[in-house]
Amino acid sequence: MTANPAIDSNQLSKKSVEELKQEILELTRDRDRDPLNQKVKFYQNKLAPIFEELSRRNPHPNPEEQVSLVLGVWSPVWSTIPFQDIIPGRMQEESYQIFHDDGYYANIARYAPGHRLPFLSKLSSILFAYDLMLLQKYEIRDGDWYIQNIGIKQGLRIGAAPLTIDKAEDWFTRIVQSKSKLSSETKDAPQIPLLKSLNRKIAKQTKGAFKATPQFEHLYIDPNFRLVKTRREAKQRPSYTIAVRKD
Repeated sequence: MTANPAIDSNQLSKKSVEELKQEILELTRDRDRDPLNQKVKFYQNKLAPIFEELSRRNPHPNPEEQVSLVLGVWSPVWSTIPFQDIIPGRMQEESYQIFHDDGYYANIARYAPGHRLPFLSKLSSILFAYDLMLLQKYEIRDGDWYIQNIGIKQGLRIGAAPLTIDKAEDWFTRIVQSKSKLSSETKDAPQIPLLKSLNRKIAKQTKGAFKATPQFEHLYIDPNFRLVKTRREAKQRPSYTIAVRKD
């Protein structure tokens, strides 16, 4: 990361960790729906120096120590990961990252595209929602996080109640327990028939993202706050995610 020279690093160094965390959350409040190119510039111009300062103060730089801290449910409050917004209409308040102690990890989000997509306009008069789960496995290999995409699950919800933490957890748990369904997924052919029927371009982009083996690093982690740097493939620019613990 390269600090913005317009921001006084000496001033940042005088702030407490809690002050830096709150500054990041305040700066990104209500900005997660910004276009990706705007978010990338915002990171470069505003957030990078604060990320860098917190990274220097990371209390748990060792990935082996991070596993116990990451278990549970997190809310990605701001991110430059392109995958999560491949489908329009992601509901940030119903987006979750869930880590279980059995080595499984899921990114789950509800989307309500409605009138934003022409091919869904006929459904806009009713309560339509699309739930998407990217199922992954995690482990520590040679002192680094190793993430493997193993499945994409989906659900079309009509007249749906909110996707709560409990519902997301239950869906994730049921999928993991259904080993036969997991074994039907392969790295080369994720099963996404519903998404494909709705929009082939989005389905193709989703499949392309699924084939990657993500690089994953915690720049900062404590029991309630994480700054995560990811890269879909070696030549791709890194993405950054701010996540907070969900109760």
